[in-house]
Amino acid sequence: LPFLFPQQSGLYEYKIFGGLDDCSPKLCADVYMDLDFRKQWDQYVKELYEETYNGEKVIYWEVKYPFPLSNRDYVYIRERREMAVDGRKIWVVLAQSVSVPQCPEKPGVIRVKSYKQSLAIESDGKTGSKVYMYYFDNPGGMIPSWLVNWAAKSGVPAFLKDMQKACRSYSKST
Repeated sequence: LPFLFPQQSGLYEYKIFGGLDDCSPKLCADVYMDLDFRKQWDQYVKELYEETYNGEKVIYWEVKYPFPLSNRDYVYIRERREMAVDGRKIWVVLAQSVSVPQCPEKPGVIRVKSYKQSLAIESDGKTGSKVYMYYFDNPGGMIPSWLVNWAAKSGVPAFLKDMQKACRSYSKST
């Protein structure tokens, strides 16, 4: 369940703890990192790709927002690591927004300039995974409270269910 912690800015940080019963940590990390596959299972992706600018891999992601709100887009870098901590194997994905002149803002789409995400996945000791995610962004513009509430109560759990379905079908599609 997500826990919301208001910052001085009035924005929220999301901390999510969850589990995916029948998805191994490596499979979860592979699915999470596969941008082309995400376009197939994430209904909110409008555009998603990776480009290299000045030797650095940068991701562009446009997210569909409900009418009448403007879509948001993100330009960010990310890194994946597999770590051993006290005999436990943990997959970590870190992401953070960057400013890249070669990726200018689009008319009618609001650029999310402040975005940070940390994801840690480890075995649940059986066939599944325990997942921890910290997420913050400043979506810009005026986001109605109903959308914030929907994201916290429905959007995050729905994302985890979609991710679990994606994990189940991943090995068949790759």
